[in-house]
This record gives sequence, C-alpha cells and structure tokens, in this order.
Amino acid sequence: MPLKGLKIGFLGGGSMGEALLTGLIRAGLAAPPELFVSDISPARLDLLREKLGVNVTTQNHEVLHEADVVILAVKPNAVPPLLKNIAPAVRTCQTFISIAAGISTGLIESCLAQPVPVVRAMPNTPCLVGEGASAVSVGKYAGEKDVKIALSIFSSTGKAVQVPESLLDCVTGLSGSGPAFMYMILEGFIDGAVRQGLSRDLARFLAAQTMLGSAKMVLETGEHPGKLKDMVTTPGGTTIAGLYALEEGALKALLMKAVDAATRRSRELSG
Repeated sequence: MPLKGLKIGFLGGGSMGEALLTGLIRAGLAAPPELFVSDISPARLDLLREKLGVNVTTQNHEVLHEADVVILAVKPNAVPPLLKNIAPAVRTCQTFISIAAGISTGLIESCLAQPVPVVRAMPNTPCLVGEGASAVSVGKYAGEKDVKIALSIFSSTGKAVQVPESLLDCVTGLSGSGPAFMYMILEGFIDGAVRQGLSRDLARFLAAQTMLGSAKMVLETGEHPGKLKDMVTTPGGTTIAGLYALEEGALKALLMKAVDAATRRSRELSG
C-alpha cells in the first residue's frame, strides 16, 4: 500500500480538504492519528477534530514537522506566501501535493528552493460525495512513488488518473468545470418534465438517477457513448424525436464550446 506508515498533513481544512480526509479514513488508507490539518479558522479545526478525529493546529510548521506527505489545500492566491513561510521547514524526503488551481509544479518548486517532489492535482466537487474525477501531474523531482501516493489519495474520493501537466488545463475545462455543465443539463431535463406535468421532486429524482445510471454504463461497459445512445433509439420512436430536437439546437457543439472556453480560461489564469 503506497500510504502505509505515512503521515499526511493538510495545509488548509476547507471543503476539499475535508473530502480528502473523509475519503482516506473511509477507505482505510489512513487512520485519524496519522492525519494532521492546519487552518486559520479555529472553528473549522474544531469541526474537523470532532467530526473526523484528526490532529488539528493553527500552525503550519507543526504539520510540516509531522507529515511525510503535505497537501496544499488553500486558495491559489495564498500558495506563494504560504510556501515562502514554510520553506525553511521543508524536507526533501517529503512529497508535496497541490490542489490549488492554476499553480504549476514549477512555481511550487521555485518557492521551496530545494529538490522536493511536487505533484499537482485537479480534483472536482463530486469528491465531496465520493464520486470525484481527479487528475494528477508530476514535477521534475517527483518519481513513481509520489505518483502512487497521489493516485491513492485521490482514488479514495472517486477515480484518479495521471496526465501530463500540459493537459491539466483541459482537465480543468472538462472534469473541473464539468459538474456545472451537468447541473445545467439536469436543470433543463427537470424543467422539461415539470412543463409536461411531473412534480419537480419526482422530475429531479428521475433526471439525476438517469444521468448517474448512464454515466455508470459508460464506465462499466467501456462502450462508446454513441453505441449506447443507439441502443436506446428505436426507429420512429420517442428517443429519436428528442435527439432530433437536440441536434437542431446544436447541443453537442455547445458542449464542445463550453469545454473549450473553460480550458482557455484556465490557461489564462495559469498565466
């Protein structure tokens, strides 16, 4: 097991940090005594201690002293000053993992000023319910051991893959921003059913379960979505009538444009 015997520290105890802590504990990959969290909010730390039983502190250096793996779970604009503050306490045997959007491994490496293994990750909000889609990329000092550590951590909250860092902006546009696109599609399905007389609660349940089941079929069968679509579409039936309406509205082209726009914006924010 990549995480066996390792202590894991979180600099930042927000929602995504909590999701990862919960996933690690739930999956049996780490026990609460092996997990350390620092945050500027004592109230947030009290909640994490009471809810998960992890070690908490307001001092980043205390986490650095204990942890073999350090997860940067703060907002992007807080990363450079944070790294400057902790740099003297960093050890080259530690693995650093950043979930701060737009912060490159190169920037982190330059702030640490010594050859520390750095992994950059792009998780998404479904990590909060254990169904996340995460991608990880490595810096120049990271090796296979560091990749396995990162993939184990993010797999505890869903699925995780490794990609070159040059593709992380695309990942941001797809799975990072993607939940918002899916929610908009769901909202349209729900409103359409309500317009036809279905109650909103029932429409929401059926639409969400339909999206969940459809996604699961893609993942578990390995079939192309087009083939699965054809399995539902009988000649002259209801599905083809609906598909024709979607094609008239150029739905597929709009979704491609959404991923493209989000990817371009991610590149702009990455500088």
